[in-house]
Amino acid sequence: MQVVMGIDPGAANLGFGIVRVEGNRMVALDGGVVETLAGVPIERRLERIHAELGKLISRHDPAAMAIEDVFFGKNAQTAMTVGRASGVAMLAAAQAGVECFAYTPQAIKMAVCGSGAAGKKQVQRMVGTLLGLPEPPSPDHAADALAVAICHGGGVGRREALERTG
Repeated sequence: MQVVMGIDPGAANLGFGIVRVEGNRMVALDGGVVETLAGVPIERRLERIHAELGKLISRHDPAAMAIEDVFFGKNAQTAMTVGRASGVAMLAAAQAGVECFAYTPQAIKMAVCGSGAAGKKQVQRMVGTLLGLPEPPSPDHAADALAVAICHGGGVGRREALERTG
């Protein structure tokens, strides 16, 4: 059995998903969003994210943290802010001795849906199906974070982590 924490990084809404992996079976343990308020200085927003992730790590004791890679699009400022939130998540994991793994959005979609071009609604539906949930998880940031955890839990990253721990 292994517990994986998935992260969909963002400074306004950071999605998290906690999945227990037992062989080929995965079960959602927790999921949600760490929200921060607009207008609050970025350092205070990052401080809140760090504190909340620290509590979640302490509560669930994950063996690994899987993070969606920052996608660099047209808005460099948004990408920088997402990168900062991702770094804070990695710091929280490192302080607790949890290894971090990063996955591209395409790799996550491929792992969950079988297509790197899957849309958000398709990812949500498949996450719900793979985790045996009565309905697709919501909000979408939480669903995305659960998808990241599924990607790691069912893929190469999980095998590599298990090989390292013996």
